[in-house]
Amino acid sequence: MTIRIVITLILTAVTISAPLTAQEANQEMLRAKLRREIQKISDDHDGVVGVAIKDLITGEEILFNERLTFPTGSSIKIPVLAELYRQAAEGKFKLTDKRAPSNRDKVGGSGILMHFSDSESNLSLSDLGVLMIVLSDNTATNMLIDQVGMGNVNRMLDAHGLSEIRLRRKMIDQAASARGDENTATPEAALKLMEKLHRGEIGNSEVSAQVMQSLKLRKSSPIPALLPQTVEIANKPGGIEGVSCDWAVVYVPRRPYAIAVMSNYNGDGANDTIARISKAAYEYFSRLARSTPYGARVPVNLLPG
Repeated sequence: MTIRIVITLILTAVTISAPLTAQEANQEMLRAKLRREIQKISDDHDGVVGVAIKDLITGEEILFNERLTFPTGSSIKIPVLAELYRQAAEGKFKLTDKRAPSNRDKVGGSGILMHFSDSESNLSLSDLGVLMIVLSDNTATNMLIDQVGMGNVNRMLDAHGLSEIRLRRKMIDQAASARGDENTATPEAALKLMEKLHRGEIGNSEVSAQVMQSLKLRKSSPIPALLPQTVEIANKPGGIEGVSCDWAVVYVPRRPYAIAVMSNYNGDGANDTIARISKAAYEYFSRLARSTPYGARVPVNLLPG
């Protein structure tokens, strides 16, 4: 190969790569704007907020107080559901097995089973899982914790490198909460759990798919609150007094992302804070999804992928 050909190839490579490098800088400016917006929303909130967001295409992350520990509220029900499906896949029981909620199972808070008659309704384990996720039914949750074992939930999390997520008590056990036996997580660990479920890495691909299918059922929660109804979202919110959070995968076409927002020491407006952060993230990813690598907007059907 002659020196002239080598020089030509080098110059061609530089010419091709230079605009792409420039676009990386442009996209970093967009990410910086999102970080500033999240910072502003969090600063306006009267409590403490942690945020973890990950682009599931590029792997880029936007993190804010991501390693702080927060109570999970009902978001802890995600790993409970994952362990239910995992054990069923291993043959320890069938999801069609029936359980009858009794008076001793009943607890207050969210849900409907607390209003059922004593031991007169047979519900499948899979039905209890739906009630746990969609209605955040605390009685169903406690029945499933008894079914799978609290220690097994934590061992499953440990096996996936998620020891920052801990199930320490059943639902509506304020005495346990008061003595410090709280269900906790970091936004970073919550994000990793949602990513692993998205990628089929919890239990196996079928287990993860079953969990995500349940999480995609629409429910009242802050992450979807300000987003278009047409956007598919797999999520589970959580809230107890002073605490609000939501963990999700948002399926923006061509640009899905995982997001976990957690808060504590809250006064009023925590769900609004999460909804505003969620909207800012959605607008960022939907803008990328509709753009060419150079930031021009063309019809989506002309874009690859």
